[in-house]
Amino acid sequence: MSKILIRGAKVLGGEPQDVLIDGETIAAIGTGLSGEEGGPGADGDTPATVIDAEGRMVLLPGLVDLHTHLREPGREDSETVLTGTRAAAVGGYTAVHAMANTFPVADTAGVVEQVWRLGKESGYCDVQPVGAVTVGLEGKQLAELGAMADSAAQVRVFSDDGKCVDDAVIMRRALEYVKAFDGVVAQHAQEPRLTEGAQMNEGTVSGELGLTGWPAVAEESIIARDILLAAHVGSRVHICHLSTAGSVELVRWAKSKGWDVTAEVTPHHLLLTDELVRTYNPVYKVNPPLRTEADVLALREALADGTIDCVATDHAPHPHEDKDCEWAAAAMGMVGLETALSVVQHTMVDTGLLDWAGVADRMSARPAVIGRLAGHGRPLAAGEPANLVLLDPAYRGVVNPAGFASRSRNTPYEGRELPGRVFATFLRGQATVMDGKLT
Repeated sequence: MSKILIRGAKVLGGEPQDVLIDGETIAAIGTGLSGEEGGPGADGDTPATVIDAEGRMVLLPGLVDLHTHLREPGREDSETVLTGTRAAAVGGYTAVHAMANTFPVADTAGVVEQVWRLGKESGYCDVQPVGAVTVGLEGKQLAELGAMADSAAQVRVFSDDGKCVDDAVIMRRALEYVKAFDGVVAQHAQEPRLTEGAQMNEGTVSGELGLTGWPAVAEESIIARDILLAAHVGSRVHICHLSTAGSVELVRWAKSKGWDVTAEVTPHHLLLTDELVRTYNPVYKVNPPLRTEADVLALREALADGTIDCVATDHAPHPHEDKDCEWAAAAMGMVGLETALSVVQHTMVDTGLLDWAGVADRMSARPAVIGRLAGHGRPLAAGEPANLVLLDPAYRGVVNPAGFASRSRNTPYEGRELPGRVFATFLRGQATVMDGKLT
């Protein structure tokens, strides 16, 4: 195995240091490293390949996404495990959790193992399947939770994402069941009766546009119920794509009680507001919908103070025809893997709300812990796995989806200038991206 010496990298945004990768692990971190530390590689004393970080690039642990839609099996016209993991690598991710709303649904050991093996074959990042909570995502009967947990994929996160587990009895049973193997139920919080026919956030803009509104209470009422259920049975619940100021307060209250509640926010909910719907461009149609400026500011503050545990992309690729249509007929969702780190830099780092160590915590360490994903989200230290991302925070560029690694192009950031660029991504010491390009 070869050695790689990253010279002059700002580790977690700190003072420039040298980082030596030897095989699959970090061999040494310090100043003035020669590349000889850590002993000879498989080829004897072959000198290390040197990457000059120029004293300005930031080195972080490889990013971990708790919420990715890879679409395979069943919707390979939107994305495949291969194209999705390539997009993940370009975005600095070394592990993603693949959501269960595929065709067939990932509600059996066989399907989750298929997705897991496809991830192994891709080689661009680790793929951890998310198992469905209920059979067929229909909310009526628990899926094979134990069988998926015991499978080769060792599923620990279960979600009907795309649909809410709205039956309180089913949700309670799921929370009780996953306790047996330290699993977590990740809830798509959406009261279905309150959102029938909803097209966007319910508020001033929806009233002016005459579009059916999606009230904040539809999210908040489910979160309130589920944190109480989780406390009652002593289980773990994770709130997917939290989007309102009221939801923040509910999660903050649950954490003050010491309950095992975690939550995620998407990059687009940290930046975009429902004012964009005035364009009627379906690229801004998403579930949950873009909210108000007040909600955006509350989400940023909650991510900064740790009430919201992590950033998750909810990468939702769609083919062109599902978005290039009138608003009411358009599919909901946005791609996000390749732009997530830039949006977080723009909204959280450049605003002073988070430092780079905080980004590492929210985009790597915490999601890895929530997903019980070993080997990822680890500290940057000698002996740790070399799952790393090296980024240039000084870069400024205009988002051009034509260059995406993802199979889909439904990004809300097309033509927008965003900061930061992933220069290199390493999966267990192997470069998956170098100089911003897939290897």
